[in-house]
Amino acid sequence: MKHYVITGAGSGIGQAVATRLHQRGDALHLVARSTLRAAELYEQFPGAHALVADLERPDTLADAVAGADLPARIDGLLHVAGALHLGPVAELGLEAWRASLAVNVTSPAELTRLLLPRLRHPAGHVLFVNSTSGLKTQKHWAAYSAGKYAARALADALRDEEGHTGMRVTTVYPGRTATPMQEAVHDHEARDYDPALWIDPDTVAGAVVAALDLPADAEISDITLRVGPRPTM
Repeated sequence: MKHYVITGAGSGIGQAVATRLHQRGDALHLVARSTLRAAELYEQFPGAHALVADLERPDTLADAVAGADLPARIDGLLHVAGALHLGPVAELGLEAWRASLAVNVTSPAELTRLLLPRLRHPAGHVLFVNSTSGLKTQKHWAAYSAGKYAARALADALRDEEGHTGMRVTTVYPGRTATPMQEAVHDHEARDYDPALWIDPDTVAGAVVAALDLPADAEISDITLRVGPRPTM
């Protein structure tokens, strides 16, 4: 049985990843923004543990880790949670920038720092579910992409710094995926939302688990998933 700390397990890609790991008997330590959310996660994933912390407030993470029932050795830290704030730079307020950067890069950096002593071993793995918006941006996506670009830099630097310990670092860049976040994107774009047109969250979860399960003689540094081709009639 392996131990995984996961953010964003309540919905979308994070829920799909947690479901796969839970079904095969791995131990889950799930970051929840409140005790109420933690109770909901306990119902979804019986036997799981929770770390109560608000990712918009990175300063809450140290107390959450200190108070959690974490083993001395963790097999994986999976950063799946994300915060989406869309709009032109001329209209995005300070709070949108603060929240986007806190959830998408500052909290992952802080949680990684706090858990590194438990991850520094040949089976340790830190995995970031990023976004293709962390590779290329567009109008109205400045705040979200800024956080994701920074998370890419965080992962790349961490890989270089910690490789000597045997710990692996992977970044997954999914394209548009059928999640509640994607529904919010369509609302912003004033378009009808059809989840069948986009990547299934479980498809991304499959890529995540494949990277985690790769034999120790190799490392998948980056995975990019794009929406598959659609046949035309």
